Amino acid sequence: MTLFPYQDYDAVGLAELVRKKELSAAEIVESAIARLEKLNPKINAVIHKMCEKARFAANQITGEEPFAGVPMLMKDIGQEIKDEPMTCGAKALRNYRAEADATFVKRVRATGVLFLGITNVPEFALMGITEPQHYGPTRNPWNRDYTPGGSSGGSAAAVASGIVPVAGANDGGGSIRIPAAYCGLFGLKPSRGRTPAGPFSGRRWQGASVDHVLTRSVRDSALMLDLVKGYEAGAAFPPPPFDHNYLECVTQGTTSRLKIAFCLRSPIGTEVHRECREAVIKAAKLLESQGHFVDEKEAPVDGNKIAQSYMTLYFGEVAASIASLEEVLGRKARMNDVEPATWMLGLLGKVTSSAEWVLSIREWDTAAFQMEAFFEDYDLYMTPTTADPPSRIGEQDMAPSEVALTKLVSSLNLIKAVKKSGFVEKLIKRSLKRTPFTQLANLTGQPAMSVPLHMTPEGLPVGVQFIAAKGREDILYRLAGQLEQTEHWIKVEQNPLYKAEIDG
Repeated sequence: MTLFPYQDYDAVGLAELVRKKELSAAEIVESAIARLEKLNPKINAVIHKMCEKARFAANQITGEEPFAGVPMLMKDIGQEIKDEPMTCGAKALRNYRAEADATFVKRVRATGVLFLGITNVPEFALMGITEPQHYGPTRNPWNRDYTPGGSSGGSAAAVASGIVPVAGANDGGGSIRIPAAYCGLFGLKPSRGRTPAGPFSGRRWQGASVDHVLTRSVRDSALMLDLVKGYEAGAAFPPPPFDHNYLECVTQGTTSRLKIAFCLRSPIGTEVHRECREAVIKAAKLLESQGHFVDEKEAPVDGNKIAQSYMTLYFGEVAASIASLEEVLGRKARMNDVEPATWMLGLLGKVTSSAEWVLSIREWDTAAFQMEAFFEDYDLYMTPTTADPPSRIGEQDMAPSEVALTKLVSSLNLIKAVKKSGFVEKLIKRSLKRTPFTQLANLTGQPAMSVPLHMTPEGLPVGVQFIAAKGREDILYRLAGQLEQTEHWIKVEQNPLYKAEIDG
């Protein structure tokens, strides 16, 4: 028996089938499990399965929930499901189980979705690729020799291969938008405070990280945000006011001519691949043909200061994560407990002063005011999502000499000397040269999206990023809904794994 063409439906479409009693939630989840079992060994997107629990939950669905019976995956960091693993991609946390649902997860569960499992992430979500040593790399459904991006790479690969139509993601420096770009998906990072961060913390990455989802269709993303957004008691950042409906924004499209600034240059002066530039140039022509005003104009922020302040956040958060490991391990953390790159970042965090940290936060605020002033003249700011197409699996591994240096620095306590040597400046350029465009919106707290409008000659997607003023996800959804109807929108169904026939 061949199962129904489950992968042809987005989440809204699947829920409609359940509501109309054309299919049951149980039938849908069996189709999802069949794809999971057949395709996951090829891409390593899901590192923990919850199939039997999903089957049980399917029988509890009433059919009235907005996403009734829709299979969904959650991410292995920040999206805790009670009693399930939450390892953050780290072998040191392999035995940890979540004590309660995260608030975001609780709200998502209430929509009627069925949790099918948990997706792969780089260790502590620190990379724009998903290649943790503990679980192994996740592979891109368009070409399995390449990365799907990160840190929500497992979620992106699962959606792009048709295992699920929607998967949990979060974004502290591009972790929704980067994998969306690399996998031909739609990915929106909401405004700071728009989605809940609790109950384990009132903020994620000091407000830089926000939870949401990765999807094939724009309407799935919009409806999910409608359902999970809103105030959370104890949260450090209240959501910006918005009393309307994001799903309506998608269906209505843009109702006026937008003023859109665009930039092709890297904010840190590094190279931008011709295909990533071409994606923006092509998008600019498309937008002009739709009647929008498009102007080449660079954002009024200091890109190098943004990069420096972002890496200062990185150092501090990694050092704190390693310190928190000690509570789980019951002893002092050692270098072998984490990957070498994680350990080096943690060492840099230990020698980063509180003054450096405060100055970094001030830079966030300066940039936020500068960008809000910029949006008095423009509705949107458009850039490449990434500066390069997807890299090959293993291409960004630390060299043996770099691992040896990390061990030497750690054993001889030389990190202060290394920091003074100019190492940090080189690390910033190396770490962000492939993805220099996405961090700005995280630090300013503004919403941003990646839309799939371009393919390289090698058949790999690259994305176009749009940033809006704080609280203006509605403009992003309106434009995305309009662009989705054009022939330029990449059809994820074209990738080899998505087309795979799954027999029951």
